[in-house]
Amino acid sequence: MSGILKGETQKSKKGKLKVNGDVSIMIRWRLLKLETHNAYMNMAMDEAILDARIRGLAPNTVRFYCWNPSAVSIGKFQKIENEVNLENCNKYGVDVVRRITGGGTVYHDAEGEITYSIIASREDLQAKDITEVYAKIYAGIVEALKILGLKADFNEGDTRACPNLTVNGRKISGSAQCHKAGVVLQHGTVLLDVNLEKMFSFLKVPWAKTCIEIVDIAKNKITSINAELEKEISPETVYNVLIEGFQKALNTQFENGELTSYEKALAEKLSREKYATENWNMRGKT
Repeated sequence: MSGILKGETQKSKKGKLKVNGDVSIMIRWRLLKLETHNAYMNMAMDEAILDARIRGLAPNTVRFYCWNPSAVSIGKFQKIENEVNLENCNKYGVDVVRRITGGGTVYHDAEGEITYSIIASREDLQAKDITEVYAKIYAGIVEALKILGLKADFNEGDTRACPNLTVNGRKISGSAQCHKAGVVLQHGTVLLDVNLEKMFSFLKVPWAKTCIEIVDIAKNKITSINAELEKEISPETVYNVLIEGFQKALNTQFENGELTSYEKALAEKLSREKYATENWNMRGKT
């Protein structure tokens, strides 16, 4: 990887740089610029990077992406028939995909959000448990929102809900994790804008009789950057402040990079043979 700091001479097996025998200086993280893919490729790329990081073939990585077409993602252990209005998704061309992370069902609007993923060794994150990993990564979004003039609060979550961020008591960012071989994948959403009626036309809420009933409750629980600022903020602006926020919170520097040939090939294979298949999405089997 290019762009090594002056005086750095050797990389250790743990991804740290040795300078005159000192291993305290961290290699820069790889930044994968904001791109748009369909749901299957987005999830395939996250898993491919996770696999490469575990094998030592890729550095700690932060990635930003959007979804086209819009999509619904469900947690690894959820039953799709209980969570998703498949009829409406098929009718309006909304992808449905199962994640390898836990957590709940999420609607990803093609124009209303930026999704991030962070793939890093838990050692480099210096987090002693899962909640601390969430807190460290969410701190980057807190810093980003602060730049925009918003104060966000971290909520640890509970057995029914993953940790999340709120602004004025309403959720603005949620995420989910996968831990494997000492490496963490956390991906989550940052809501630029939100159309609750559209969102809940694709999601099932068992207790509700009508979509309007859900929306009336959800409008007091979910918000967005545009709603809080009462003006429209461009995705590029949010992308740039997220980069700044994550660099500050993680105490590192990002360096523009690309997927390796290994990651590209694996992502293509996973997209085709796993994430686009009914067996995985409907039954969670490969």
